[in-house]
Amino acid sequence: MSEPALATMERLRVAVYTADPLRRSALCRIVTEAGHDIVDMLDAPDVVLADGSRPSSESRPLVTLGSSDDDVAAALPRDANANQIDAAIRAVAAGLIVRVPAAREPGFSAMREAEGHALLTPRELEVLAALGEGMTNKAIARRLDISLHTVKFHVESLFRKLGARTRTEAVAKASERRRRETIIL
Repeated sequence: MSEPALATMERLRVAVYTADPLRRSALCRIVTEAGHDIVDMLDAPDVVLADGSRPSSESRPLVTLGSSDDDVAAALPRDANANQIDAAIRAVAAGLIVRVPAAREPGFSAMREAEGHALLTPRELEVLAALGEGMTNKAIARRLDISLHTVKFHVESLFRKLGARTRTEAVAKASERRRRETIIL
């Protein structure tokens, strides 16, 4: 960040709480390079930056690294970079809550093997058959006399149960599943 930009930003008093002296040194360097002052826990900091566990009975805004505690103002991964730490410190000082979004896979993931043989409901089978015919959600809703929202719900349920991301993939996986489960006499 440029010097003029740092000069216009508020300097905060930050206490760093960690048991590891090397980690404390690295975190203190990040905090000071972001333009904040390092203070002792007893010196009434504006924000506390804790690595891992949080200080007991801490009432000031708290940024934790590597903790999944939902009772803190900011929870960042342990490997958060300097920009993320600075942004979280500034955000909690302004009264905001900071959370890192969970990693999401695109589409629905397949069910675990134990759940993989979950039966499709009769209505899901009807929706799947209509998908196989290439019908739109609106046409399926009309045919089955259900709402468009309900059709979407059943399609999402099919995607989840079959581990599919598209309508075509759902039909193909259902067909393959039926072939595997068919007993040939």
